[in-house]
Parts: sequence; structure tokens; C-alpha cells
Amino acid sequence: MDKRAAGDGTVAKALSVMDEVAGFGRPVRFAELLDRSPYPKATLYRFVQVLTRQGMLHFDPDRQTYAPGLRLVRLAHAAWQSSALAPIARPHVDALSEAVGETVHLAQLDGAQVLYVDKRNARQPIEMYSAAGKIGPAYCTGVGKAMLAFLPEDQLAEAIAQQSFHRFTPRTLTTEAALRADLADIRARGFAWDKEEHEPGIICLAHPILTRAGRVLGAISVTSSTARETLEGLEKHLPRISAAAGAIAAEAQDWRFPDAAE
Repeated sequence: MDKRAAGDGTVAKALSVMDEVAGFGRPVRFAELLDRSPYPKATLYRFVQVLTRQGMLHFDPDRQTYAPGLRLVRLAHAAWQSSALAPIARPHVDALSEAVGETVHLAQLDGAQVLYVDKRNARQPIEMYSAAGKIGPAYCTGVGKAMLAFLPEDQLAEAIAQQSFHRFTPRTLTTEAALRADLADIRARGFAWDKEEHEPGIICLAHPILTRAGRVLGAISVTSSTARETLEGLEKHLPRISAAAGAIAAEAQDWRFPDAAE
């Protein structure tokens, strides 16, 4: 069960069912949901029926499948406009992408995970996991570590406790101690590396997007492949990445916290 659902009652449990439906990435049958669900059949069925009646899920009677509903799409669009960095960051992401010619990612933390909210492909695109709207691990991605490094200790401890520490590559950090040591280095230098830690051959330099008071809003990165670039080569883009992060932060500061004394 999603840790966010534990102890939060019926609403959180219903949200966890919606997460499961969305996680399939396609219309899903009730039996498939039941196979993954921590809830008894009758409980799961009740949640699914309520969510369907409320328009949060859509039921296809011909295929006997469930998918995210149009009401959820409307809410997602509203959340995107009011909460995601993407709308205000778009011109800065575009300018950075044009200047460096490599893949640019914009991300925010979703609980203890990374949510990619925007992406620009390189002039010569390379295949990689990330895509706008996709969730990724925080402990082994450049944008994830850039954000984790600047969280307050209580939030950091909670986020670290939720990391899987799965070994994706030989370079993946697989312990809390190793991650904390890397995060200390990131705080000291102000930016993060992904040294093929999530995907073989994929490297990046990531910079946090922070309010004036140091609150984490997100992160932006430039990503490339070891087949055509080195870490030292990526570092030449640091001034541009830092400038983009600062510009996004300045606009987001007024947008997200207009009355805050930060």
C-alpha cells in the first residue's frame, strides 16, 4: 500500500486505487487491479464503483476495463496550471535547450519520488527513461539528488526512508550512508551529478530550483550520453543551467509565494 494511504482513511485508500489504475498505463480489468491491491475484493470493488460514479474513473462496458476519468483529467489540468513549474519555466527550458543542444529536464518532488514535469530532447535525441508526466527514483537521478540535498532534515529523513535503493547500474548508490555522503557534496558545490546511476551510458548535471529562503521548488538538468559527452563536458553548461534555475526560481517565488517573506 502507498505510504501516503496508511492511516489517512477512506479518501487516501480511494486515491491509492486511482494510483494503481493510472500505474498500468492502459485500461485495466478489475481482476488485474485485484491482483495488485492490498484490499479485499469487496472493498476494492466498492472503491472502484464510487470512483466511477464520481467520474474519477471511466468504465468501458464493452472491454470491461477501467481507466482514469475525464473529471480526473480536468483536475489534473488545473493542478498543472496552478502547481507545476512547467508553465512558467517553459521559456527558460526552451532557451537552455536551444543553447546547449542536449536533453533538458524539469522536475519536482512528488512525495519521495521525482516527477518529470517537462522535457526537451537533444538535437540528436537519445533513448532514455524520462518523459514529461513520468515518475522516477530520487536517489539515483541528478534532479532527484539535487532536490533531496536541499530539503530540511526532517523532510529528507522521511524521503530517504521511502527510497528503494534498487541497484539499476553498477554505479547506483544503494545505501543511505552513500546517498547522504553524496548529498553533502551536492550541498557544498550547489549542483548534482548523475554518473550513470539510473541508466547505463546516461549522465547529467542537475541544479536545484530554490526560493530565496532555500525552499525546494524543483530542479533542472542537462542530460547526455557517454557515447558523445563527458562529465567535464557537461560542466561547461553549468553557468547556463544555474542561470535558468535562478530565473525560474525568481518567477516561481512571486507565483507560488507572493505573500511570503522569503
